[in-house]
Amino acid sequence: MAFFPKPAAGSWTENWPELGTAPVDYTDSIDPEHWKLEQQAIFRKTWLQMGRVELVPKKGRYVTRELPSVGPGVSIIIVNDGDQIRAFYNLCRHRGNKLVWNDYPGEEVSGSCRQFVCKYHAWRYDLKGDLTFVQQESEFFDLDKADYPLKPVRCEVWEGFIFVNFDDDAVSLQEYLGEFGEGLKGYPFHEMTEHYSYRSEIKANWKLFIDAFTEFYHAPILHMKQAEKEEAEKLAQFGFEALAYDIKGDHSMVSSWGGMSPPKDLNMVKPIERILHSGLFGPWDRPDIKGILPDELPPAINPGRHKTWGTDSFEFFPNWTLLFWAPGWYLTYNYWPTGVDSHIFEADLYFVPPKNLRERLSQELAAVTFKEYAFQDANTLEATQSQIGTRAVTEFPLCDQEILLRHLHMTAHQYVDRYQAERAAQSNGSGKPTAASSVKESANV
Repeated sequence: MAFFPKPAAGSWTENWPELGTAPVDYTDSIDPEHWKLEQQAIFRKTWLQMGRVELVPKKGRYVTRELPSVGPGVSIIIVNDGDQIRAFYNLCRHRGNKLVWNDYPGEEVSGSCRQFVCKYHAWRYDLKGDLTFVQQESEFFDLDKADYPLKPVRCEVWEGFIFVNFDDDAVSLQEYLGEFGEGLKGYPFHEMTEHYSYRSEIKANWKLFIDAFTEFYHAPILHMKQAEKEEAEKLAQFGFEALAYDIKGDHSMVSSWGGMSPPKDLNMVKPIERILHSGLFGPWDRPDIKGILPDELPPAINPGRHKTWGTDSFEFFPNWTLLFWAPGWYLTYNYWPTGVDSHIFEADLYFVPPKNLRERLSQELAAVTFKEYAFQDANTLEATQSQIGTRAVTEFPLCDQEILLRHLHMTAHQYVDRYQAERAAQSNGSGKPTAASSVKESANV
């Protein structure tokens, strides 16, 4: 699986000249009308990651997901019907009542059942979505239950991850994930079922948090207090440079050093980390499973096969980050926009189940250390949102290490531009976009 190395006397950006080098316009993160277009053009037309198959491990298990990113009030049911995992709109076909909920209809729920029963008039649906019972059916006029199943949502599974797509005409999940998806197959996700999760509302545009996680330019400054003094000063003086970047279609990745287990110099880490053999990079002691040693990793991970490799972060457009750590664990991020200046951030950490107390504590330390770093990243976002929202300045220069930010904003713009062109073509009835509505392919966004 090919990737582009950095030229000896050049830059990462030289490998993708279509991205340009001009300042990037951040109006896409402050304009309410642009956000509405993103909702229709992006979140209703791309594959969205919902969680792992372990959420619904056997027949009858279900979860609900609230998805305002897709549209106001959009809620879905994800269920294991015994043969496959399915998704449906969480809506009764009788009078539109929300079908699955507990005390508060806006909260996500999970459970196990043999059938879904509407709280309002007791219409019943089996796990495949078929309507099986109508209360006082004889009172209806020529009602055929076969005509009123739950409305399905496209649902596919990749390597144990559940995805949905609200566009019936979209390409398959495998085609959408492309080369990165193919190159990650075989990683032992199924072995890492010890799960920690965090969820928080962030008062900032969804793309701003992705921006924060796709560059390490900020790390020596923002996270200085988390490192030992000598190590922090060294990072601040010399900066941080990733090992590799790669872009394939809508998706991208960054590969970096770090994650040594144990560190070569124990003075680099804090006393609690020395005791528990753990920290931000995860537990130092690798789990005894196949598929995580350097020569066993799938080809997309550590594409340069660097000996000092520690972590890879894959950005699957629009809003899913899949991040691997060398010691043998991984985490995911999801960014669910709720408005132009707000989103829900979800982080999920996955480890091989611990075999003893020490392993358990080392995983817990990794989880809480991650949270502290994430808080620091999130803390800058609301300050950023407040200031770009003034529109005093709308264009900002990006350095070579911020190449994936440039790619994210360009990709999001392209989706919106295509959507607007398609709407214009439909409105003029020609089937082709007018000159005024043609897709804007701007290298500099």
